[in-house]
Amino acid sequence: MSVIVTDRGFAAPQALPIVPLADIAAHQGAVDLAQTDRPEALLPYLAGLSLIRIAFPAFNDGRAFTIARRLRVLGYTGTLRAAGPVIADQYAMLRRVGFDEVEIPDDLAARQPEAQWTYRADWQEHDYLSRLKA
Repeated sequence: MSVIVTDRGFAAPQALPIVPLADIAAHQGAVDLAQTDRPEALLPYLAGLSLIRIAFPAFNDGRAFTIARRLRVLGYTGTLRAAGPVIADQYAMLRRVGFDEVEIPDDLAARQPEAQWTYRADWQEHDYLSRLKA
């Protein structure tokens, strides 16, 4: 199983059919992207998608950060979910590039409890770039 992390803390994942990019024509509002997929492939479907889940195969593989940012630049306004062994220390950066939530494995949630994630939920308060521009 897995745990969904948001700014409010942990939640159980909703039962939602999520199709891989190869099956995008049969989507019911949600699609999975691998870290190697091109976000531009979703352009004809963006308006009909409510959730895009982007895979993080390892916490040190940052390609999904770029995909999330590109999807937001392309105009996607639905929910972006990072999925995989992302660590709590990365939460602020995930939120800054456009992710709304993170799906982590249960064993990671046990090692990094909810308090470690919610501690970083005030990510906007610690945005050093905004402070530098002020």
